Amino acid sequence: MEGILKKYQQRFNKFRAEMERWQDLQSLLISQFSNASSIINRLQVIGDKKNYGCLKGIDGIEDAVLQKQLESLETILLSIKKTMEDFHSIVLTLEKMVRDSRQLVQGGSHQLSTKQLQQRVGLKPSLSDCLDGLAILQEMHSSEYLLKTSVVSALLNIALKPSSKDLGALHQLLVDQPNIPRDEVQLIFDIVFAEDIC
Repeated sequence: MEGILKKYQQRFNKFRAEMERWQDLQSLLISQFSNASSIINRLQVIGDKKNYGCLKGIDGIEDAVLQKQLESLETILLSIKKTMEDFHSIVLTLEKMVRDSRQLVQGGSHQLSTKQLQQRVGLKPSLSDCLDGLAILQEMHSSEYLLKTSVVSALLNIALKPSSKDLGALHQLLVDQPNIPRDEVQLIFDIVFAEDIC
């Protein structure tokens, strides 16, 4: 049992690292989304010739400014795509960790009974608690990744018909991360990832 707990410690430490990476990507995605939203909101203003004032006398200024903004938007959208690929990589890593953790207690010479999985030593959680907590965290992040994918897709649709109200709502959805309730995540970490447990 002690050997299994040590193996879990390695998995839990890796899981924590992935959670920190997720938060870094979250900050990056919010910044990228804000930048893309700003450009999308500007496109209507840029497309209206009366907004150029004395600059409208310069031949082709509207097209040049519009082209530059579209190039910037394309660059940002490509970076958002890369960020989403990084989120997906984390989701796949978390899925593998959960799968490997289940296999650790179910397969090979270590096969544990239900009673052993639910056994507690003092205040420490059972292996079953650890597995369940890990699975819940993985499910939260998978759901949140799917939501982020939908929000990014919606951003592309809104780019064709800009609406600052819709962009604001999507931005808030990204900031909130509704599928990852902070209190619940913290509770799972308190139960499952306490330093003296694993």
